[in-house]
Amino acid sequence: MSQSTFQPLPEVLAGPIVRQVHTKQVNFWLMTSKPYEFEVLLHNLINQEVLFDGAASTPELFSQVQVGEHAFVNLLTIPVNVDVKCGTRIYYDIKLCNENELPLTISELLPDLLYQGQTLPSFVFKQAVRQILHGSCRKPHHDSGDGLLVVDSQLEAALEDAQCSPDLLMLSGDQVYTDDVAGPMLVAIKQTIGHLGLFNEALSGAVIENSLDVFEHPDCYYQRPKLLPDDPIAENTQKKFFGAKKKPIFTSVNANNHLISFAEVMAMYILTWSPEMWRLVNIDDKDIPIPFRATFAKEKVAIDQFSRGLSRVRRALAHVPVYMVFDDHDITDDWNLTRGWEEAVYGNQFAKRIVGNALIGYWLCQGWGNNPQGLAGLYQNCREHFSKTGIVEHDKLVDQVLGWEHWHYHLDTSPKILVLDTRTQRWRSESNKNKPSGLMDWEALSELQQELIGQEAVIMISAAPVFGVKLIETIQKVFTFFGKALTVDAENWMAHKGTASVILNIFRNRKTPPNFVILSGDVHYSFVYDITLRFRHNSPNITQITSSGIKNQFPNSLLQWFDRLNRVLYSKYSPLNWFTQRRNMLVKHRRPDNHQMRTLLNGSGIGLLKVDGDCSKVEAQQLCASGKVVTFKKGD
Repeated sequence: MSQSTFQPLPEVLAGPIVRQVHTKQVNFWLMTSKPYEFEVLLHNLINQEVLFDGAASTPELFSQVQVGEHAFVNLLTIPVNVDVKCGTRIYYDIKLCNENELPLTISELLPDLLYQGQTLPSFVFKQAVRQILHGSCRKPHHDSGDGLLVVDSQLEAALEDAQCSPDLLMLSGDQVYTDDVAGPMLVAIKQTIGHLGLFNEALSGAVIENSLDVFEHPDCYYQRPKLLPDDPIAENTQKKFFGAKKKPIFTSVNANNHLISFAEVMAMYILTWSPEMWRLVNIDDKDIPIPFRATFAKEKVAIDQFSRGLSRVRRALAHVPVYMVFDDHDITDDWNLTRGWEEAVYGNQFAKRIVGNALIGYWLCQGWGNNPQGLAGLYQNCREHFSKTGIVEHDKLVDQVLGWEHWHYHLDTSPKILVLDTRTQRWRSESNKNKPSGLMDWEALSELQQELIGQEAVIMISAAPVFGVKLIETIQKVFTFFGKALTVDAENWMAHKGTASVILNIFRNRKTPPNFVILSGDVHYSFVYDITLRFRHNSPNITQITSSGIKNQFPNSLLQWFDRLNRVLYSKYSPLNWFTQRRNMLVKHRRPDNHQMRTLLNGSGIGLLKVDGDCSKVEAQQLCASGKVVTFKKGD
């Protein structure tokens, strides 16, 4: 039951976030506590040229999905009917209209959305991309700084110096962690669901009958694996899919507070992007079992620090075009890693519902704004499942979203940007269901190649690095050989022979671009490689740039050993290179600030890519949350 009668709710729950922007259109995403209609003003403050001024609540311009008694997801699509010069700063305001109330504007409702000296939020439109902020892996309770605060600082500086204004922000995966939730965050999620009346759902095949019962169950906090599905016939789903399995190389995946319901997922997005609902929740440990209270107290310190920065995070996302793509933690760890995993999870009704709920949340809060026209069909197919009182035919909605095949997209910028779906278009192993699936199947890779033909340069977004650390990939290969791909997250492009062969052939194809930049995340450390083809004149120039995480880090001592061993075992002239699938490619490491004894950088923050028009000059920096700026420099 909603608790909204006990205290007033904010009009805007999350957002506004600037989403897809191009020459003829601007898109805004926001969540509100009422079914508002909207009026939008866009103009160029310098010469007062009005780009749009009017209602945004016609069916062509406005899409709204109710997800709770007091929660509405809104996507505003605003046409721009005049030619906008590249580099123009566009100012905007959004008016919230309700027939029973006086209109309210975003600039009045959210004064902390504005930078000092500004009267309206704004963003810079650029079709020619020269600077991109990028990163992945933002875990709220990780004990590190938040890289999105660095984005806020960059945008504030750009108001004084247009030359340093980023063209867009690319978030390449794990924007939320639905499978790794801190106890204090789960307490906030429970209260947010109550305040907003986020829709309850019945659950089949579960210990609990409906989603509200989760919070009344004694195993709700830190013991959720007991509530999650277990299918011993299909390779023990609990251990393979949800279990907090220990990984001898990487960190443990903490599924003890794994989100279950759609309401939990939506509350997680609100609490991850906006400060508003944090002002209404009270975090205490009265419902936490005694054995877990020490962990709760430690996590609360990190969560308190995280929530204090959210006003600046919301401000940043309102001042730059933002694009996103999923990786596994947006849904669940090891999502679609192997054919066996898929058989276990999608063959279990409860497990399928959990995955589906997270993917519905991704569609509404992330995917929709990337490509509104491309996802219009999904909206048309799914909107009938959302009513004023709850979700209708929930399982059919899950099937619709799981069956969607168009999460990938491209931006018609210069150079062209291609954003890959490396999660739902997998190349499954037919020989062994425990072998890792390829990150993209043959059909998806063929479509990718067609997008590349004729381009002079391309910036490609792949959640996992196409060219990763060879030592770590070798370790993953050894574990895979013994049927333990899930143990080490064998999520790399070289793990599946078919996918590896096709993607490498794409780079070798003479019709594909001479210059590639690949932006990736996922791995919780940062590095930059320059790759060329051996034994070929006019080789394409490929730069692999990995920035990770925004708020996450690799265990430092372990990373130092991996870095050292990788440099020794896979040095430029090492014969071990000839046992890898990249044997015909020469990989040169860029050193962080020309450091001769390090290639991998550990530190939360955000990446900054600077390129020229044809990507022949590529500069990569890591803007660390600590304040340090690290430049990756080419060696000899």
